[in-house]
Amino acid sequence: MNETIAQLEEKARNLRVAVVKALHKSQSGHTGGSLSAIDMVTVLYFHTMRHDSANPRWEGRDRFVLCKGHAAPAQYVALAEAGYFPREDLMMLRRLGSHLQGHPDSKVTPGVEVCTGSLGQGLSMANGMALGLRLDGKENRVYALLGDGELQEGQVWEAAMAASHYRLDNLCALIDCNGLQIDGEVARVMGVESVPDKFRAFGWHVLEIDGHDIGAIIAALSQAKVTKGQPTAIVARTVKGKGVSFFENKASYHGVPPSDEELPRALECLGCFEDCEKISH
Repeated sequence: MNETIAQLEEKARNLRVAVVKALHKSQSGHTGGSLSAIDMVTVLYFHTMRHDSANPRWEGRDRFVLCKGHAAPAQYVALAEAGYFPREDLMMLRRLGSHLQGHPDSKVTPGVEVCTGSLGQGLSMANGMALGLRLDGKENRVYALLGDGELQEGQVWEAAMAASHYRLDNLCALIDCNGLQIDGEVARVMGVESVPDKFRAFGWHVLEIDGHDIGAIIAALSQAKVTKGQPTAIVARTVKGKGVSFFENKASYHGVPPSDEELPRALECLGCFEDCEKISH
């Protein structure tokens, strides 16, 4: 799984295509935040994390917690690409009885560690995993992906304080800072900046990156691995709806899937001209 940057960039593009198609098919779900997180999810699943699709409960695996559970499509397409279930299952997103529900469900979806979606709770669960692994003498790591709007939840900061207190250096939080949430600009709804300064004040090792720069993501995750005595927060500046020009930086696409008219245009933005032509005819 140690792929080159160019290969990972291409994989991220393909995963964006899969997200757009799955959301269009379901006509329900969260477009903007799924697309903004894809590059980080790609690096985690196909470069950094230890995991085994043939044995989802392998004891040697690293753990991933999608704290912003509404971005489940970003995790689902990575799990499908990694072989946890057939890619065709993505077309069952949000269907009644499907194992791919609107938020991750560890009871039904292979590769999902915990049920998430109640914003603010994910980092606490990641703390518990990290503490448990350390108590068991394991070297496994825990990765938690949060949204910047999610930082408005007070429980996040209780968890941040606890992680620092217990020196959880096997924990890495990635914050998808796209600046938007369902009600508009994060800064207007309830400002959370300065995110880096806040995590530093809580005793975390903080790295600031472009969340769409594959090389920067790899480097930050590598540095997190060798940081001892404190948890690491990677503050990633991203674009909501990244990859589809008419979705980008628009809060209106927070929870709106592509329409029939928008699907071919979105695929064209992502370089899927053959698929675009088939759909338009």
